Amino acid sequence: MIDYQQPSVQGYYGQFGGAYIPEMLHGNVEELRQQYLSIMREPSFIEEFEALLKDYVGRPTPLFLAERLSAEFNTTIYLKREDLCHTGAHKINNTIGQILLAARLGKTRIIAETGAGQHGVATATVCALKGLSCIVYMGEKDIERQAPNVARMKMLGATVVPATSGSKTLKDATNEAIRDWINHPNDTHYIIGSVVGPHPYPDMVAKFQSVISKEIRIQLKEKTGSELPTHVIACVGGGSNAAGAFYHFLNESLVKIIAVEAAGHGVNSGMSAATSQLGKPGILHGSKSLLMQTADGQVVEPHSISAGLDYPGIGPLHANLFESGRATFLSATDEEALDAAFHISKTEGIIPALETAHAFAVLGKLNLKKSDVVVICLSGRGDKDLATYMNYL
Repeated sequence: MIDYQQPSVQGYYGQFGGAYIPEMLHGNVEELRQQYLSIMREPSFIEEFEALLKDYVGRPTPLFLAERLSAEFNTTIYLKREDLCHTGAHKINNTIGQILLAARLGKTRIIAETGAGQHGVATATVCALKGLSCIVYMGEKDIERQAPNVARMKMLGATVVPATSGSKTLKDATNEAIRDWINHPNDTHYIIGSVVGPHPYPDMVAKFQSVISKEIRIQLKEKTGSELPTHVIACVGGGSNAAGAFYHFLNESLVKIIAVEAAGHGVNSGMSAATSQLGKPGILHGSKSLLMQTADGQVVEPHSISAGLDYPGIGPLHANLFESGRATFLSATDEEALDAAFHISKTEGIIPALETAHAFAVLGKLNLKKSDVVVICLSGRGDKDLATYMNYL
């Protein structure tokens, strides 16, 4: 049986993954590769990680039966409430893990990239908690549309550096963070926020986020008598919330895995971020994955109304799930995501992040049965997107 969770020793999921990095970063990445698994298995690491998840992050997050939504679609729909984590999204699960790992590697300076700002806030939060220097790179466009999160990062003591090249979004922020890491190889740890980048980052981030699906199994067993839902749905940009929600179901063939990308103005509009539909194998930010690109390999600028899905690639784990057929990849347009966000707000009293709204937008496309049990990863809350939502009120 194929093990969809674990990459090869070289960090490949099928044909996707690996570490394609400048020579200047080889030492950093190799140090991480050689030590991350042994550090993560240390009893003292596990104890500290689990204590912070419980007492600081607020885990386990609830698994909420969405009764009105279930009645609307004549099925059973549960929401995994990652929006109730400290800082308002799933991102904190990974940054807690990586800050503990960085400390054990003797790193004193932390850098990060962010799109929607949630990863930047989560990184700034754990740096404040541990008293470490924090620099967050963020696209100039995203700084404008995610102003509340920029303010939060600054209040937490982080330096926010705008990325002014390219589309001035997540891709460009990642480029700047990698440049910084090359210039500060000895004292700096780069906390990548998604299941992207060179090995071992995709595996490491997926493992830290897998607490989501670990909890879902336990909670579903308590509520339904079975650990296994029929469907798990999550939005995918780089894909860390999806990796976490899918992880402990990937090798369960009875569970349908549904990944939802951002179609922007339409998959074929030229203003999209539906990477699985539009991408071809290519290399970006240190790994081989599916990538939106021109015939000569130049990156095609993505578009999504949600800053966190505005990325021209997906993580190698997800690329393998797509290519192998293990996961079904769907997409939702900006308009569909907005409609879903307002609908969920009025139906369940929960204002979701714009990213998360994409996951809700595909419910009507799944031909769900009354006997189905659906879990949606509600990856973040919508506070950060209120300026966008207000334009449509």
